[in-house]
Amino acid sequence: MLTATQHKTLAFIRRYLKRRGYAPSLIEIAEGIGITSKGTAHRHVQALAEAGRIRLIPGRKRGIELVDDEEQSKYSLPLLGSIAAGRPIEAIVGQERLDLAEYLAGANRYALQVKGDSMIDIGILDGDLVIIERCDTADDNAIVVALIDDQEATLKRLRRLKSGRIKLIAENSEIAPMIYTADRVRIQGVLVCQLRQYH
Repeated sequence: MLTATQHKTLAFIRRYLKRRGYAPSLIEIAEGIGITSKGTAHRHVQALAEAGRIRLIPGRKRGIELVDDEEQSKYSLPLLGSIAAGRPIEAIVGQERLDLAEYLAGANRYALQVKGDSMIDIGILDGDLVIIERCDTADDNAIVVALIDDQEATLKRLRRLKSGRIKLIAENSEIAPMIYTADRVRIQGVLVCQLRQYH
């Protein structure tokens, strides 16, 4: 099982190879995944090689090859271009694949099924699946999983008040915000993405 950063590294290498025809350097990988350490990038590359996702070619500069195995293709879809949700535009066929594992998987991620309509104003509907990144703190205005009184978990927008209390805001104009003292609320994760199945 790859970590979220290893998935991100693999996706960057795949995009770079597709666009340029040769592999990125460790410095380019570090920049591409938003880190500064070449050594850390090297560790991620080694982990991908040990997991069988890439092949390292000794003695060759930029010696990285993708291992296009059947297991890998099970978790990706062809990315065929863009499509307008407003005015029509031409759908353009692209050459990339969308790595679903990069979006969904990770050692600190889990899925929850939404029950209720408290988040419908931002398009999170009853029955949707949400992917949560496990953490115990979050920025103001983040959509979080909050545990109240160690009993009830809820998906809401987080707001810290000057008084030190916590406001949990429903994204539904008909539902009033909930305000608690900070000791009653524990953050359990932040929203990463959501899934909805139509068929």
